[in-house]
Amino acid sequence: MARVLSLSLRIRENAPRFRLAADSDIPQGRFKRVLRSREVLTLSFGAMIGWSWVLLTGHWADNAGSLGTLIAFAAGGVAIAFIGLTYSELVSAMPQAGGEHVYTHAALGPGWSFVCTWALLMAYTAVCVFESVALPTAVEYLFPEIRMGTLWHVAGAPVHLGFVVLGVAGSVVMTWINVIGIRTAAFVQSAITGAILLAGVLLLVGAGANGAWQNAEPLVAVPVTGVLTVLIMVPALMVGFDVLPQSAEEIDLPPNRIGWLLIGSLVMAVLWYGAISFGVALALDADARSASSVATADAATALWGGRWAGAALIAGGVGGILTSWIAFIICGSRLMFALAESGVLPAAFARLHPKYRTPWVGIVVLGALSCISPLFGRSILVWLVNAGSMAVVVAYVFVPVAFLVLRRRNPEMPRPFRVRWPRTVGVTAIVLALGLLSLYLPFSPSSLVWPYEWAMVIGWAAIGVGVWWIAPFRRAPTAPSAAETGPS
Repeated sequence: MARVLSLSLRIRENAPRFRLAADSDIPQGRFKRVLRSREVLTLSFGAMIGWSWVLLTGHWADNAGSLGTLIAFAAGGVAIAFIGLTYSELVSAMPQAGGEHVYTHAALGPGWSFVCTWALLMAYTAVCVFESVALPTAVEYLFPEIRMGTLWHVAGAPVHLGFVVLGVAGSVVMTWINVIGIRTAAFVQSAITGAILLAGVLLLVGAGANGAWQNAEPLVAVPVTGVLTVLIMVPALMVGFDVLPQSAEEIDLPPNRIGWLLIGSLVMAVLWYGAISFGVALALDADARSASSVATADAATALWGGRWAGAALIAGGVGGILTSWIAFIICGSRLMFALAESGVLPAAFARLHPKYRTPWVGIVVLGALSCISPLFGRSILVWLVNAGSMAVVVAYVFVPVAFLVLRRRNPEMPRPFRVRWPRTVGVTAIVLALGLLSLYLPFSPSSLVWPYEWAMVIGWAAIGVGVWWIAPFRRAPTAPSAAETGPS
């Protein structure tokens, strides 16, 4: 497959490219610029705080220890911060829908850009289809009666009628919210994110008042390789900050502020996960954490002495599912839009809704897949999300490479957010991204599961090769920005 892809890249090397458009050069009839600072921040932060902060805190402490979990998030956060700096400069220089696709297209050409973009699309799609399964799983903790009518089992996981109905209903609502406009989606995102923050404050205040330091033992679990088990999750948890590059044409802010908001949202997410995990460690001892299926909710119940507190944390987790879902539909649909503009996907994906100015075809496709996914059970979708996490890290390698290439080829390009010491930052980001990628490889103790998760990666890559070969790539792109003004 590698040889086929390499040959394909050489054959297509003269295919048309995006131009590097200045902010003022982007046609005004495309997207509506409506997002302000608060909405931008809540879009990005809300995308990164899904359901994991409620469900997995006990798992993190069991594997890494309470302090080991903080070490894992700090190390992963530093790695993602270096990568985020390269994103911040590129989004300020090229505020165009499609984000990574635009940057790598300009720096590395259409072939390698497609490799990066196709990997990202796998990750975005995986999260979207998983959320429609995660939603009823979370709601079940509040309303157990939805577990009714077992239809069948897939890979050992039961498929319940109640779960399917709720998952499909959620998919329809999320699709509708995104079709009618990013401003509506951002308003909903802001409201839900506010509720999530209140739930987190409830836990942390309780931990500060009623937690016990001895519960946090062990500080670092044995073996210490458990820290790697948590570290490998950090890239997946931090996915979501790139909703800003994907939606850059819809942000009504100076480009340099977009870069600062991106970094700010990353810092907030790392602090959030660290604080919540340590709050749970103060509330529950090791045995209680191991016995709990939703440690964060059980911690709140223990700290406040009432089930109402646990229910409030579960409600916050449900909100996290919705905020991630909204953001990844935005990401995936804008990425499809960019691929269609460059001629890789059918032109329908580049059509904007005549009233709402949203890429509605991509939104509907992601919504349809989300409606179907509850029929396949949880096990297969967990494998898909894990495989998608590796795909995200592939993109994290490409973006710093594009950052360095554009610095060398086009040093005079306006960069409203300009990274200091670009070579140091870029090389460090690449090394750290490669380090994160190595955690998924077979020699790592935290590698993807063979054959299931690797089969999904290989299968997605095979589909990508097929898409690349059948794409009308030699036809001039339909994008309004047809001239090349960037590096060739």
